[in-house]
Order: sequence, then C-alpha cells, then structure tokens
Amino acid sequence: MKVLVCMSVVPDTTTKITFTDNNTAFNKQGVQYIINPYDELAITRGLELAEANNGTVTVVHVGLADTEASIRKALSMGVNEAIRIDADPIDAQFVAEQIAAIAGGYDLILTGRESIDYNGGAVCGLLGAMLNLPSVNVVTEINYNGGTFEFVRDIDGGRETVTCAAPVVASAQKELCEPRIPNMRGIMAARTKPLQVLPATAANAATVYASYETPAPKRGVKLIDAENASELINILKNEVKVI
Repeated sequence: MKVLVCMSVVPDTTTKITFTDNNTAFNKQGVQYIINPYDELAITRGLELAEANNGTVTVVHVGLADTEASIRKALSMGVNEAIRIDADPIDAQFVAEQIAAIAGGYDLILTGRESIDYNGGAVCGLLGAMLNLPSVNVVTEINYNGGTFEFVRDIDGGRETVTCAAPVVASAQKELCEPRIPNMRGIMAARTKPLQVLPATAANAATVYASYETPAPKRGVKLIDAENASELINILKNEVKVI
C-alpha cells in the first residue's frame, strides 16, 4: 500500500493574528507554525494503515523553505519520505493543482478536513476531481481489506459508511484517531530521511484577497433571571435582532 498525505502548515492556535500592507497581507513576523491538526490525524491513520499492510507513507507540502521544520516533524512521526513543492500556497485551487501533478501511483491520498487558518476544506474534493478519483470527505474511520477501503463519514444528521476501491482520496475528521507523538528514535531518524524539493508547476491563483480583518471583540455577557422570559425575548428581538 502506498499512502500520500497532504500536509499544510498553519499558525499555532495561540498566535495573535495581525495584518500588514493596509490589511491586505497576513503578518508572519513572530508567528509560530505547526502541522495542521487535521493533517496530523491523516498522517497518523495513514501510518497505521501502511504499517498493517506492508506499505509506505509520503507527505507532500506546498510551501517555502521555512516550513521544513514542520515537515521533519512529520518524518519523525514515522513517515518514510517527504516532498516539498517550492511555492507559496496561494489558495486551495493552486495547492490542489500542485499536489495533483505528483499524486499518481498512490492507493490512498489523505488530507485534513480543513486547515485551521482559512478553513476552506476544498483540497480533498479538488484533488478527487483533478485526478478523476472518488473523494470521501470528513471521515471518522478508515478500514482496508484487499484493495478496498471502507470509510465512515459525517453527514447531515448522522453518519454513513462508504466503500471504495483504491485509489481514493479522503479527508480526516477529528475523531479518526489520536495523533501520534514522535519518539526520540523517530526524531533522530527524521534527520536522514529523504525530503525532496520540487519546483511548482505553472498555475494561476483562483482567488484574490482584497483585505483582511479580525472578528469584532466579544461583548460582555448579560444575565437574565430565569423567571423573566419577556426581557430575553425583547433583547433577542430589538437589540440582537435574531427573531
């Protein structure tokens, strides 16, 4: 079995977000980056499946050289090899086009459900379309038997089980597994594992960001006596205007 995991690198959740150039660009100064948490789940489950089926796992990342520390962390988790496509990940369309160009020959291609910075959740479906493969989104369970994958995935109001012959693309939901923590042996081995750097293929950005802004600050909480339902209704209707 050959597994390809698409990995993104995102700001740590404790990072204070600011913008530059008149709010048209994200300010990377002083930002701590981590592997996207959903992608860590995809890496872990990919490793479990490969280890149980005498397979290999490759991670692919679209990004610049400053992301290689995060790629090495993925290698320390047990990944066999890594590919970095040397380009700024402009948007989901661009990223998917770059990955699709090198994604042939794999039995399973995994992404995270979404990245926690832009929350687009589009790469899984785009890869399926570009590679002419079935894509299964937000999966909470993956099993494999003799060339066929079985997925349990979230749908509106419940979950469904989907069976697909390899090759297939799927995206990891948070209940898929517990992320693997690298051990010292893995950290040492990661230093010598292959990390191939490839040039980006020609592709144009599908989106243009006009400006960014942070959410409005949270307002104070207003407590209303449980016996005073009329006041709550008045606030919801006349102040918040949601009814």
